[in-house]
Amino acid sequence: GIQPARIATDAVLHPGCRLSGEHTSVGPGCELGAEAPVTLEDCQLGSGVELKGGYFSGAVFLDGANMGSGAHVRPGTVLEEEAGGAHTVGFKQTILLPFVTAGSLINFCDCLMGGGTSRKHHSEVGSSYIHFNFTPHQDKATASLLGDVPRGVMLDQAPIFLGGQGGLVGPVRIGFGCVIPAGVVYRQDSPGDGLILYPPPELPRAARAYRPGVYRDARRVLRHNLNYLGNVRALREWYRHVRTLFMTGLYHRFCWEGALRQLEAVEAERRKRLKEFVAKLAHSAEHLRIDGSDAARRQAEEQERIAQDWPRIEERIAAAGDGASGRDLFLRDVAARAPGQEYLSFVQGLPRPVKALGTAWLQAVVDSTAGAWQVAAARGE
Repeated sequence: GIQPARIATDAVLHPGCRLSGEHTSVGPGCELGAEAPVTLEDCQLGSGVELKGGYFSGAVFLDGANMGSGAHVRPGTVLEEEAGGAHTVGFKQTILLPFVTAGSLINFCDCLMGGGTSRKHHSEVGSSYIHFNFTPHQDKATASLLGDVPRGVMLDQAPIFLGGQGGLVGPVRIGFGCVIPAGVVYRQDSPGDGLILYPPPELPRAARAYRPGVYRDARRVLRHNLNYLGNVRALREWYRHVRTLFMTGLYHRFCWEGALRQLEAVEAERRKRLKEFVAKLAHSAEHLRIDGSDAARRQAEEQERIAQDWPRIEERIAAAGDGASGRDLFLRDVAARAPGQEYLSFVQGLPRPVKALGTAWLQAVVDSTAGAWQVAAARGE
């Protein structure tokens, strides 16, 4: 049940709020239920968090995070400082780095997004935006990465803009500073920075037979999932070794512990969904061979390799490194400067060479996991 000692005495809980869960904590200056009742289950809130109405379970909200009424926030969600959403927003397995802002009427599950340098210069998810995270093949190996962790945690990247009434078909990668105009459903990858993105013109196509469970881009899906997993692990390492220097107060420590739990849960979810995807590739390859074309045969061979090598790929995922040598080099600079500092201004004020060391460390963490797919790739050469 709820532990009253984990609720700050100056937190404001309006009538109709329900709190439960032994890990629930509400920091100083938080306000719950200003517009509608709030149900809060096993969530951790820093200071000055505003949850105006809705359902929140298994999520972490750092200082100044906010959500409008009608929110539906489920486990695997971490909103860092001053990130948030307007009314009627759905998050699950959603990680927003500081300042990222979502508009209204949004479904944005299975995403990690960064970019921006302040509440006035932030990455934006426009109203009525959807991240499409469930395929006709009945899988969810679809997590999308907007920006990245190694650069994003340095809080100096250009914001990403996703125009309203649009969507992303996961899994995709989008670079910092990219703009997708309103009304666009975007299906491609654009990891380069600073681009305005339009979908290629669609050619008229006649209806054709659809075969459920037959994949055409298995290697791309595998690579995207491993890269996403690597970024989640990089963020976890950032919490373990950098965030821990700043999240030392009682309620911040609850948030730090909660964020680590959620990041571990996100990793478990991504690995589970990827394993389910790979388990379907033998069936897909069998049907591709029936197709008889050279392209289908090549795709079938690739999918068979991935399925056959999956145990070895899983071993490489489990054994991926934490970039310890680069980490220690970075932390020598950071630990000496950190005592008594405020996290956001401290990170933004780090000298560029120090930031480069941190980014290199985190990129090594990403690459160690992302490179696991090369087991199957090497056998295809």
